[in-house]
Amino acid sequence: MHSMRHNTTFSRTAKLAVMAGAVMGAMVLTGCSGNGKVSAEARNAAAERMAGMKSGTEWDMARQAFLSGDPQKALEHIDRSIALNDSVVRSHVLRGRITMELGNFEEAMGSLGKAEILDPEDVDTQYFLGVAFERIGEKESAMERYQRAAELDTARAIYAVAAAEMLIDIGRIDDAESYLSDRLDLYRHNAGIRQTLGHIAMMREQPEQAAAWFTEARFLAPDDHGVQEDLARAELASGRFAEAEFNLAELLSKKEFEDRRDLKHMQARCLVEVDRPVDAREVLVSLTETEGGEKDLDAWIQLGHVSYQLRDMGRVRRAASRVIALAPQRSEGYLLRALQQRGTGDLDGALSSLDLAIQRSENDPSPLILRGLIAQQAEMPGLARSSFEAAQKLDPANETIGRMIATLDAQYAETFATVPDSGN
Repeated sequence: MHSMRHNTTFSRTAKLAVMAGAVMGAMVLTGCSGNGKVSAEARNAAAERMAGMKSGTEWDMARQAFLSGDPQKALEHIDRSIALNDSVVRSHVLRGRITMELGNFEEAMGSLGKAEILDPEDVDTQYFLGVAFERIGEKESAMERYQRAAELDTARAIYAVAAAEMLIDIGRIDDAESYLSDRLDLYRHNAGIRQTLGHIAMMREQPEQAAAWFTEARFLAPDDHGVQEDLARAELASGRFAEAEFNLAELLSKKEFEDRRDLKHMQARCLVEVDRPVDAREVLVSLTETEGGEKDLDAWIQLGHVSYQLRDMGRVRRAASRVIALAPQRSEGYLLRALQQRGTGDLDGALSSLDLAIQRSENDPSPLILRGLIAQQAEMPGLARSSFEAAQKLDPANETIGRMIATLDAQYAETFATVPDSGN
């Protein structure tokens, strides 16, 4: 009995072993084959992920090199990025920007074209295609791309402003104004839209309207110095000299503006207009005494006139000499010399200088008017009257000249009744 139970147990154990072996065999025949396939797919996926990571790293390095001003190094990195993965839109866009910076617009257009094929609605692609077209002078195409970018991304006003600037460049100022005006509600908190409308108003010689737009832009972007400069120029053009001087003084107090000669010229004019000639002279002296000041003709002319107003005849004489040396063919230097001579009592010398000024002036009545006044002062009524009359022919709408002639006629009524007009 014991032997029989042992044999039965052994038989059952053997069967289980055989069955286990069969299962293991099947697993070897089928399971290992499946694992091999899965492993290959996993390896491929891992390789793709690794290539994508490397491509992204190269893109980051390309962007950093580009932003740091090394486009050649940036190009090497972006080419490696694209070699690893050429289906990324931003990579082709960045390559387009890099090659554009290197001056290779054909390659730039090619790269941006590839980006557009990959995604026709990518905003950056459309915008930088606009930049590329603008740089090669195809402004109509640039405008269309900027407008497309503005349609794709209504949250950023930069695209609409770029489109409007292209409309301005191709002479469609009315269209540019309408295009931006239609978007004022959409970009109600954007300074750039209003700043561009201000530029349009300045082009139309509407400085008051321009100042209004620039004022709105300044409220929206109080730290934008470009807007503040635009506002100062509009205020100067519209005769709001005190406001313009305030903004100019504030700009010139900034380190990045302290050497801007054009702004100092504007400031000096404003100071003269608001009856601050001493401050104006200080600004003009700084202009003429700093580097490049010896050749600044306009600064010397302004300095001469302000100095005459302040009875600073020594500085008037120096300014006159400098202006004549810089521009002997122009009238301003001789006019300043005549003012200085008049101020020191040398009326004959002043009249001689004015003769030289008149020879060099075409349509400017100023030397003739001054000669008339000095001739009147020297009791030479005939020369005074002929000078005023010649000035009146150049500027018939000038009522002041008419009053001068009337005053002279009243003063020398008897003389003009008996002496020919051409005499002294």
